[in-house]
Amino acid sequence: MQVNALESGEAGSLWEVDWFSLISVVALLIFAPFIVFYFVMACDQFQCSVSEPLLQLYRGDVTLLSIWARAPSFSWSAAKIYAVWVGFQVFLYLCVPDVTHKFIPGYVGGVQDGARTPAGLINKYEINGLQCWLITHALWFANARYFHWFSPTIIFDNWIPLMWCANLLGYAVSTFAFVKAYIFPTNPEDCKFTGNVFYNYMMGIEFNPRIGKWFDFKLFFNGRPGIVAWTLINLSYMSKQQELYGTVTNSMILVNILQGIYVLDFFWNEAWYLKTIDICHDHFGWYLGWGDCVWLPYLYTLQGLYLVYHPVQLSDASALAVLLLGLLGYYIFRSTNHQKDLFRRHDGSCTIWGRKPSFIECSYRSADGGLHRSKLLTSGFWGVARHFNYTGDLMGSLAYCAACGLGHILPYFYIVYMTILLVHRCVRDEHRCSSKYGKDWKRYTDAVPYRLIPGVF
Repeated sequence: MQVNALESGEAGSLWEVDWFSLISVVALLIFAPFIVFYFVMACDQFQCSVSEPLLQLYRGDVTLLSIWARAPSFSWSAAKIYAVWVGFQVFLYLCVPDVTHKFIPGYVGGVQDGARTPAGLINKYEINGLQCWLITHALWFANARYFHWFSPTIIFDNWIPLMWCANLLGYAVSTFAFVKAYIFPTNPEDCKFTGNVFYNYMMGIEFNPRIGKWFDFKLFFNGRPGIVAWTLINLSYMSKQQELYGTVTNSMILVNILQGIYVLDFFWNEAWYLKTIDICHDHFGWYLGWGDCVWLPYLYTLQGLYLVYHPVQLSDASALAVLLLGLLGYYIFRSTNHQKDLFRRHDGSCTIWGRKPSFIECSYRSADGGLHRSKLLTSGFWGVARHFNYTGDLMGSLAYCAACGLGHILPYFYIVYMTILLVHRCVRDEHRCSSKYGKDWKRYTDAVPYRLIPGVF
């Protein structure tokens, strides 16, 4: 999306939104909730067929009202489950300082500095995501094995009622952040006002809205209600498959393993995540607030949901191919990000692929007028393509989908969505970098000409 500053370099100034960006924002605000409902409803009522609801509507076999009437509604029991879930994650996030970094070699946790904001500020964060994930899952398995407080299928059994609860939280936190930015912003100099209420609401005004010293909206909602839940949701799907069919298919195991690796990687590298686009460049609005509460847990887990309705047992060769694709994608994704992190931490004084790295020296100014210097890595995977970490991410995404076989298109929504998302991020990131670095960015793109796929794009 193209947004032009009327006063260049000032994060708190008025910005102007072009018509294409405005139309895109309004369309997403209107249609994104319906997309989530459509896919979940298709599984619940039409055996995961994407086309069948439309065909039956066209033939007159069903109506929009009859589809709506058959969908499970909001329930107070689901609201209690969701409230306990979010409350427990808030408690772990705020009240249980990280201790895992003290005894797990190589893990970086505890209080860490974030990246410099557009206004030149550096926030501190309590990194305890891995600890939250471990505690949550230890309790989950302890309940399943010993305590039996609730069924392991509790998430699947309340999936649509929980969706209404997630929507309520997503809209509530987005609206609160929107109002807060006008009344009591955390850092006024890092606010971005466009003059357009729809864009402000969706893309956010505040850069790092906080309550108190440590409750950071971006870090919490990006990493806790959705991503901690991701693996629990898959475990609930696996439990439901076992309950319905008396067995768990190798495809369900693959989805749990491959997506579990991705989630664990996220929390292992949470301190590194502070330097990524979500934290470094995105403001907090509906895009992140509602997206992390609803879009992520409901659409990123479609493969497991599909396998509850359509258990797929892959051949040994197919299962091995999917596993290898997923592991190779993860290796490229992690190795590429590790190379950049290593390069940053040592300011270029390191080795990548056995040799001293090459780079482009750049300079830029922050919103406060300060002159800063940066280095753009052109060695290792970063010399292969400018966003080769996204290439690995897409390979992993394809593996999740391929584990479901070729019977339906619904599980493949994820790879389509991720391709659109990451290509858009490439373009958006490069537009930002071009504005930030100017001629130095042109030197970098000349040195590394491809974005994702060498020789192709």
